[in-house]
Amino acid sequence: MLIPQSRRGFLSGLGAAAVGITVTGLGGCHNPAANQVNFYTWDTYVGRNTLSGFEKQSGVHVSMSLYSSNDELFAKLRGGNPGYDVVVPSHDFVQRMAKADLLTPLDHAKIPNMANIAPQFQHPAFDPERKYSMPYTWLVLGIGYRKSKVDGVPDSWKWVLDSDRYKGRIALLSDAPDLCRLAEIYLGKNPNVFDRATLKEVEALLIRQKPNVATFHDDNGQDLLLGGDVDIVIEYNGDIAQVIREDKDLAFVVPREGSLIQSDQLCIPVGAPNPDGAHAFINYLLSAEAGADIARTIAYPTPNAAALRAMDAAYRDNPVIFPPQAALAKCQYAQYLGEDAYRAFQDVITRVRAA
Repeated sequence: MLIPQSRRGFLSGLGAAAVGITVTGLGGCHNPAANQVNFYTWDTYVGRNTLSGFEKQSGVHVSMSLYSSNDELFAKLRGGNPGYDVVVPSHDFVQRMAKADLLTPLDHAKIPNMANIAPQFQHPAFDPERKYSMPYTWLVLGIGYRKSKVDGVPDSWKWVLDSDRYKGRIALLSDAPDLCRLAEIYLGKNPNVFDRATLKEVEALLIRQKPNVATFHDDNGQDLLLGGDVDIVIEYNGDIAQVIREDKDLAFVVPREGSLIQSDQLCIPVGAPNPDGAHAFINYLLSAEAGADIARTIAYPTPNAAALRAMDAAYRDNPVIFPPQAALAKCQYAQYLGEDAYRAFQDVITRVRAA
């Protein structure tokens, strides 16, 4: 059975004790490095048996600490790795962190389960040789909506970015780079080209749309939709798939203009105290059993072909978890475009929200 949990809300919704997890800060860790792996990840983004299964198999304890954003992770490591062995940045932050010399190259000989990675995830543009990262999950941004409150299928970004039809019932994603890039896609622009003139168009569009927007959400759009606070929202497919299990009046669509694919990655930061343990833990996470446990628990799409084969048809054939190929063909990975672009995205959304 799939348990409906948000990537960032799983811990509060289910409770760490329910999955046998102990969450600690590094200050409370006293085990020798060889007997412990320090795992820094989202709150909580693991299967019911992820940590206990690895500990049983290897005899190595996993101490898990949590962060709430890629920016928090980046800042923590840029200040000097305080002792983390495995981290889970989103794919564009793999590029950003690699350019900042924050990641250790992986030893593929120590990760034989990388053979389980589905072909389409083996050589991504952000890390073509898988030098720094292994895939953990993938997801796509789209529109979640309440069927009884909208007219047909809202299969265009227009309905959230450029229309007053659902005034006061719209929630936009607060993540600045993603929101700017989705607006660029709607405007027919390339989201992987940094162009200040285009960003001015994006800013004007979003300021014009702001009176129609109920809120800018921090990846809890599925909860706003489920609770009836909004009727239409920009959100990840996995999050909407989770709440659809509770409310069949909810649905998800990838807009016809295309969208952004995101993939969270397993990486070893520079200065990891237990790199051998980190490699062993990543290898375990890429096993069919661990991958299926993770997918079954958090209900996100898995890039693990062996794990996918172990899942039931309700998961494999779910068109929200796995949107149609025709829709995915119009989607692309966001690339890291440099610090100037990153700051420009942030500045645009700051001005939009202050308008």
